[in-house]
Amino acid sequence: MSNPRQVTESSAQALFQAAAYPENIAAAACARETSGRGEREISRPGGTKAAWSRETYRMPYDRDVQAFDERAASYESGRHGRLHKEISDRVVELSLSRVPAPRRVLDVGCGTGYVLRQLAARLPQASEFLGVDAAPKMIEVARSASSDDRLNFVRGTAERLPADDSAYDLVVSTTSFDHWTDQAAGIRECARALTPGGTLVLTDQFSNLLWPTMLGSRRDKARTRSRATRLITAAGLREPQWHPCYAVIIQSVTAVK
Repeated sequence: MSNPRQVTESSAQALFQAAAYPENIAAAACARETSGRGEREISRPGGTKAAWSRETYRMPYDRDVQAFDERAASYESGRHGRLHKEISDRVVELSLSRVPAPRRVLDVGCGTGYVLRQLAARLPQASEFLGVDAAPKMIEVARSASSDDRLNFVRGTAERLPADDSAYDLVVSTTSFDHWTDQAAGIRECARALTPGGTLVLTDQFSNLLWPTMLGSRRDKARTRSRATRLITAAGLREPQWHPCYAVIIQSVTAVK
């Protein structure tokens, strides 16, 4: 008999992959839906499971941005929205446990600004919250959803952050890292923006279970702890520590400048 918690988390994991990574056809095809009667598996492409797992689908960066633009208006709604909020809420708690009173906060790949809105509500003493995202529609939604003058949302990429040197006590990034074109450059930019002693909180898919994807369309991505840790330390950040976030593959790493 299956454990209800395991069923729920496996379903959430598959839904997260399908929602957050629309280019990952394999994950979307294998998504499971949970109902009162249990789970059902959505049909996968034809062919054997081994052949299916080797198929690769590459989405160009501009198409990646377009996909998020198309979902911006409903990004916080429905099943996928609830899942993203739960993951984000855990990121907020982890961030505040590491940096209880940051003065300035930067969110790289901020999406609709949910994480920054939650942090701003908890940090009345903070002076600035800057959100950066490559998708213009996400920035529009983030701006319209916030009435706090301390929050500012601008279009940009992780590889060239529109942020001052050594300016932010806390830099967060939630399920955005896997979409960065040059992850090493993005981590270096996060390190550049951090104040001495500032903390990076990076959350995304990190698991050895993802090795089949690294043989195909994501072969150059840091989707394991070891790969991500190497990028973090190469950028000059220290004391990387890993933290479970959600289900099996969604994990967070914190590091200090």
